[in-house]
Amino acid sequence: MQVKIIGAPVDLGANRRGVDMGPSAIRYALLRERLVEIGHEVEDLGNIAVPERDSLTRRGASLAFLPEILEVNELLAAKVGEALDAGGFPLILGGDHSLAIGGIAGLASRVPSFGLLWFDAHGDFNTPETTTSGNIHGMPLAVAVGRGSEELVNCGGPGPKVAEEKVIIIGVRDLDPQERELLQSSRVTVFTMQDVDERGMREVVREALAIAGAGVEGLYVSFDMDVIDPLEAPGVGTPVRGGITYREAHLAMELIAQSGRLLALDMVEVNPILDCQNQTAELAVELISSALGKRIL
Repeated sequence: MQVKIIGAPVDLGANRRGVDMGPSAIRYALLRERLVEIGHEVEDLGNIAVPERDSLTRRGASLAFLPEILEVNELLAAKVGEALDAGGFPLILGGDHSLAIGGIAGLASRVPSFGLLWFDAHGDFNTPETTTSGNIHGMPLAVAVGRGSEELVNCGGPGPKVAEEKVIIIGVRDLDPQERELLQSSRVTVFTMQDVDERGMREVVREALAIAGAGVEGLYVSFDMDVIDPLEAPGVGTPVRGGITYREAHLAMELIAQSGRLLALDMVEVNPILDCQNQTAELAVELISSALGKRIL
């Protein structure tokens, strides 16, 4: 596989600072070397340009930094498209989860039908009408299926980028009240942490792959590191206790790799400021390696 690493050091979608350093932390944890070890060709395309937050004024109560986030995601969508045109596998390093808007749009510009697996402690299904914070990193999944801000929905091309019935959320455990109602009325499949506890990660991921992968060309995986329990991944901006374990996370990535359907991957919300000796970034590298084919035996 020709892996094309794309850094997206955006921190405009969240309140807490620090995720803009996530791509550097993941690279520092020997990402390239680990992928080469398992047989991939790796090209690091560097970081897309992101406005410096300290030079900006937060505008908009329900869509903070909208113009800047839209610009960043348009750039990211174009870069993902270029990587696909070159026969590469886009690997996007974040950065806050708002970058998934551009990552998914970039894949949609080249692949007409795909499924989406969304690993996250949160639903990220808010709209400007339901958000309690105005932070866009709480909206990218809604945007991907065509809900919310028209400007964001049309990023990288007009309209929704993925069908709701092909979207699976895994590991969610913290939802805003109106966000919960939106998800319940949608066609998105949600596996909460209770589902993972009761059914086990193996069954959850296999069902997710069957639903999201049926009748499509492949899968986009968006992995927010806060889906993992903060005891294992402390370096995230919005930790929620009771997340998936180290081995559950690896098993999920291993099963995805075995499916042979993965088309693009983003790894987001690594915050080195809140981390312990780069522990979370190192785990991110391990999980990327598992998703891209590293096996125990």
